[in-house]
Amino acid sequence: MSIQFRKTTFWGVASDIKACPPSDRPEIVFSGKSNVGKSSLINALADNRKLARVSATPGKTRLVIYFNVDDKLYFADLPGYGYAKAPKDVKEKFNKLCDQYFVSGRKFSLVLHLMDIRHNPSSDDIKMLDFMNQSNIPYFVVFTKCDKLSRAQITRQIQQFSKVLDFHEDAHIYAVSADKKIGLDDLRSGIEEFLQDQLTE
Repeated sequence: MSIQFRKTTFWGVASDIKACPPSDRPEIVFSGKSNVGKSSLINALADNRKLARVSATPGKTRLVIYFNVDDKLYFADLPGYGYAKAPKDVKEKFNKLCDQYFVSGRKFSLVLHLMDIRHNPSSDDIKMLDFMNQSNIPYFVVFTKCDKLSRAQITRQIQQFSKVLDFHEDAHIYAVSADKKIGLDDLRSGIEEFLQDQLTE
């Protein structure tokens, strides 16, 4: 079944697990650093620049933000981690919410873990990939801002990343640019294919 990503609307926010929507459909989780471009990617996939608020100051997302995609699945935008200027108590609150999300037993179908292809993975990125591998959580690795590099540079960067990050053998790797709309169709197709057995009419 195809997904009409352009039929994506804001659902609401959750400050804790109890406020999350019912697990009545597949859920795609967006994780990554504060400035990696999660909101921009959601807007690009939905072809709607005004859908998810993109802040000029990283670290503004302090809740889980939900989007209804074609009445068939949810996008869940988790608070970003690793923003150095965020106060310590705020960062701890972010981390606590994310930790609760992943260990609560809440059902979700797939994690899109975003990393800026221009920069080395952070210790948090490494920990996140390790956690998902150990927990058997299905994920796609999505390298953002790929328009800043040539194809050859992208290939070299991914090769370098693979030496540092323990990609699961079944992991799908994507290189995208929200600004230039590069790689979006491949990512949409990958999501559809992954969810094909979970989607209902």
